[in-house]
Amino acid sequence: MDSVTNVLGGPGNYPISAIIIAQDDEVRISNAIQSCRLFADEIVVIDGGSKDGTVQLAESLNCRVYVNPWPGYAKQREFGVERAVHDWVFLIDTDEVVSDELAANILEHKRGLTDVTVAYSLYRIGDFLGRWLDRGEYLVRLYNRRQYGIRNSLVHEMPDVSEERTVQLEGILWHQGFRSVSDHVARFNKYTDLEAQTAFAGGKPFRISHLLLRPPARFLQKYFLHGLFKKGISGFAVSVFWVMYEFMVGFKHYELTSANRLARHNAEGQAEKEKKGERSYAVQ
Repeated sequence: MDSVTNVLGGPGNYPISAIIIAQDDEVRISNAIQSCRLFADEIVVIDGGSKDGTVQLAESLNCRVYVNPWPGYAKQREFGVERAVHDWVFLIDTDEVVSDELAANILEHKRGLTDVTVAYSLYRIGDFLGRWLDRGEYLVRLYNRRQYGIRNSLVHEMPDVSEERTVQLEGILWHQGFRSVSDHVARFNKYTDLEAQTAFAGGKPFRISHLLLRPPARFLQKYFLHGLFKKGISGFAVSVFWVMYEFMVGFKHYELTSANRLARHNAEGQAEKEKKGERSYAVQ
């Protein structure tokens, strides 16, 4: 394909818009863009206000670039989807790379995107401390925007598609998410904030049993069931990070719940005082 901004698509194909949300990632975004060239008829980059060369690099690679101050994951993703030329959209992050097999499989499917109620999931595998992890997850990344929207959540935003309406694509989406231990801790802190806020806003009650049981259960799941013990120190570190993640979500959920309970108690006490004051005034 001569240009990633060709809006016509191939003969008999259903054109696809690839959507990338970006923020200060000039080191990785080029690989993400290049990996979509085989199947994408345009690439749209939504930048949250990068201070490095992310925007300039994306523009030099013939992407359509929009700068939108960061409104949150789901809203930023939806902002990009709304600016796509085509109804079939493919979601990718700056630290992800489409494998050759996956790109070829998407290209093959372009001729058969006739059912807008069907969405397509792909297998994503991440890295940690220089090693690829064997166990990944299926994520819906290719769908028709006229049929489905982005689930409105603070974190883990995904197209709002039921599993029954998804087809699994062949190939791998490589997730080069590890930068450093310090960066990993910082991102875990941000993600656990959002997850705790989501649980609290949704009325989910805090349970001490979850705080006690989920962290060790997560370690057992990751280290033994998912086979991370085979990955040496990298696998052990990932498993321990998941323990930390569960603890942080639990404690932050408890913090929000306690603060809300205290605020309600103070408000009720103040209301009672005001009520008593009115009664005393009435007697006088």
